[in-house]
Amino acid sequence: MRLALLPLALAAFAIGTSEFVVMGVLPELSDGLAVTIPEAGRLISAYAIGVVVGAPVLTAAASRVEHKRLLLWLLAMFTAGNVASTLAPNYEVLIAARFVSGLPHGAFFGVGAIVAAGMVAHDRRARAIALMMAGLTVSNVIGVPLGTLAAQQFGWRTAFAIVVVISAAALVAIAIVVPAQTHAPRVGVAAETRALLRPAVWLTLLTGAVGFGGLFAFYSYVAPMMTDLAGFSPASVTIILALLGTGMTLGNFLGGRLADWKLLPSLYVSIAVLACMLAVMYVAVHTAAFAAVMAFVIGVCASTPIPMIQTRLLDVASDAPTLASSLHHSAFNVANANGAWLGGLAIGAGFGLASPNLVGAGLALLGLVLAVLSGSLRSTRPQAPAAPNTTPEPALAHTSGGSN
Repeated sequence: MRLALLPLALAAFAIGTSEFVVMGVLPELSDGLAVTIPEAGRLISAYAIGVVVGAPVLTAAASRVEHKRLLLWLLAMFTAGNVASTLAPNYEVLIAARFVSGLPHGAFFGVGAIVAAGMVAHDRRARAIALMMAGLTVSNVIGVPLGTLAAQQFGWRTAFAIVVVISAAALVAIAIVVPAQTHAPRVGVAAETRALLRPAVWLTLLTGAVGFGGLFAFYSYVAPMMTDLAGFSPASVTIILALLGTGMTLGNFLGGRLADWKLLPSLYVSIAVLACMLAVMYVAVHTAAFAAVMAFVIGVCASTPIPMIQTRLLDVASDAPTLASSLHHSAFNVANANGAWLGGLAIGAGFGLASPNLVGAGLALLGLVLAVLSGSLRSTRPQAPAAPNTTPEPALAHTSGGSN
């Protein structure tokens, strides 16, 4: 089953690279398209808006499509969006292409989480989700730096061309290796929408939308913090980003194991620790060595709850999980926007470059409150659907062979 999960991780790597590489190639985009840096920055917003819009719309529209087929369609749309980005003749076309590239993002991860969880035993669901999500975190360590370097050497189009090659390879691998999800029940859009009416679902989504604004309050301003406060050279910021990405990768796997062990207690503790570490960073950012270590630690703490929240959504909407699971990534893009905005307000109000860390700590604490409120509620349906998760692995292996 790990072999079947690897194509999902490869697709996540391509998606993560496409999402974040723009942050590293803004100067090249600005020069190549003859626009200002803020205008180039709107390419990031266009992708994020695509994620927020696409997750509910595409998931609802394809609610009765078999999951493996839906994954292939979504990844094909993502690949097409990046082909359009590579060939875009001007800024306006590139904006539209980035929006299209973002549309399948949330739906792919939402459906992918269900597929990953359905290929293993019930008590290993979070680890399977974490393995898929590892591609997203590893993209920050490998994909984004390599894409940035390629863009600096050969032009900004090269970064998107690399994404096209990786996503096309993932598309072929999913078609060959991932078993067809014939055991998964078909749930209509009405049932998926009813699942969203449950308070536990919305509180879990809000935990991500608010609590993880704490990470992005720090992440959005990490470069000026490290150069102006910690004393690093601009060239050294890539090392700090690599440390942060490495920590996020490790935290993702740690979160998967903890979620399979004790889901809700682990979620509460991990968010509380994130809030504490962001508060510590407010002081640590003034010392270079301490700041570098804390960047790694915050990376670990920030990604540890991610598979926990995804698993929690599968529990509280177990009878109709696809739409709720997809909205998980819409929530994280809301967190991205909120964290950056509130952190910027703190800086603009004169509280200093380190102040986003305190803003982040406050957002994480508010996310903890929402997580506890969500944990106090229970789904009206059984939390452990038996069919997908308890199928003997030999039978799954037979299914996989049939799909080949």
